[in-house]
Amino acid sequence: MNSATDVWEGGLGSSSGELGHNLMDHHFRCGASGKIEGYEDKYYFGRKPGGIYIPRFRNIGNDKRDYLRGFGYQGGASRQNWQRTIAEYSVGAELKEALSEPGSWTMGLGAFGEILPYHDNKITLDKNVKDKWGLPVLNIDAEIKENEKKMRADMMNDAAEMLEAAGLKDVHTYDSVYGFGQGIHEMGTARMGRDPKTSVLNGNNQVWDAKNVFVTDGACMTSAACVNPSLTYMALTARAADFAVKELKKGNL
Repeated sequence: MNSATDVWEGGLGSSSGELGHNLMDHHFRCGASGKIEGYEDKYYFGRKPGGIYIPRFRNIGNDKRDYLRGFGYQGGASRQNWQRTIAEYSVGAELKEALSEPGSWTMGLGAFGEILPYHDNKITLDKNVKDKWGLPVLNIDAEIKENEKKMRADMMNDAAEMLEAAGLKDVHTYDSVYGFGQGIHEMGTARMGRDPKTSVLNGNNQVWDAKNVFVTDGACMTSAACVNPSLTYMALTARAADFAVKELKKGNL
């Protein structure tokens, strides 16, 4: 947005009007947790694998919901630790005795949901506010909409249903309220596409307006899915680099 403004008013790659638009993230901070009974006399040693991942299962096949796309879960089981005693203000022998007993087990499922690529979820430059280098600061104008809010109900209730089916007790759902960007999986704003009128990049991650410029980070994404995106960026980067080398050898770049 700061480059080639003498050629394109909105900056390099802005001819389609899509640069800065379609900002996405993963909305999360909701799910369920509960207590696991019957293992108070058991203990473990070493670093045991305790994390789990449940792939997306909603809106697939015959399962239809009143929202688009879906979500996956990240979670795991763990024991309470010494921090459980802080609220009790125990001291001396009472504190030592309390900490000598292993805590109870809990398990939680936290959902990560897809945010759709809304055109009005966007970033712009604030030319009236400059950073310490004299460059315009970034404005972010984005929010989750009704589709994601409907999804969050299932993200909580489905987690509780699975934990209860597994035998956990005192299962409760939670929604800690999501703010855009907290997922730190920022995507969009320079989307790929087949038409230079509706996208910033072509299928090889080249900027339509400048074929010697490649964008291979999360900005190129056209949708967010619900999985961690970093490996996709790496694959896109490797593919684009291979393409760029071949184009250089052909003298096309």
